[in-house]
Amino acid sequence: MKTIRSSILFFVVLLLSAPLLRAQDLSKYRHFTLGMSLTRLLERTGQKMADVKLIHGRPTLVQEVNWWPPSLPGASFQSDTVEQILFSFYNGELYKMSVTYDRNSTEGLTAEDMVKSISAKYGPATNVALEIDSAKNDRYDDRQKPVASWEDAQYSFNLARSSSTDHLGLIIYSKRVNAEAELAAAEAVKLEEQEGPNREAARQKKQTDDLEVARQKNRKIFRP
Repeated sequence: MKTIRSSILFFVVLLLSAPLLRAQDLSKYRHFTLGMSLTRLLERTGQKMADVKLIHGRPTLVQEVNWWPPSLPGASFQSDTVEQILFSFYNGELYKMSVTYDRNSTEGLTAEDMVKSISAKYGPATNVALEIDSAKNDRYDDRQKPVASWEDAQYSFNLARSSSTDHLGLIIYSKRVNAEAELAAAEAVKLEEQEGPNREAARQKKQTDDLEVARQKNRKIFRP
């Protein structure tokens, strides 16, 4: 009898833990992993530093790289359904991936179809649309309508629909680093507001000085 009870208990625990065993690492998407360096990502996507956009230089370095997977014959991403991926970096570390799917690749698919497809790889969704109030959730901006999300203690993996284009996509980020990046962005705005007047005054002074230098030069060489 004791053996039977132990077997039943083991079976119940196994059933409850099955979703966790099926779940995949939420920090990974395709060939990319949150936390990878900017240099490593540029190598993997075949891009250069000239393709990197500076968002904030202070108080912390925040950069972005927009990447469109190649679709040339023979390319490894030939049949990819991704239209583009926006990679966000905090101090040179990848902390967010914003994936946009090609409209043709998702045409006719319902939200349930998408959730089922993602769940097959990442495990059951933690939240679905009705359970996510976008007005009270700062993980999304006004341009994104949440569909479903997968979360653990470190990462958030979200399926969302663009309000402007109706495109479906993913927003994947490190909770800790994303929170730090949001604080840094707010601080950057404050610095911009504080230093804005002085910067504008310096710009105007330089413009005046340059004009005076040109004036003095042209006074010597001008002939009517």
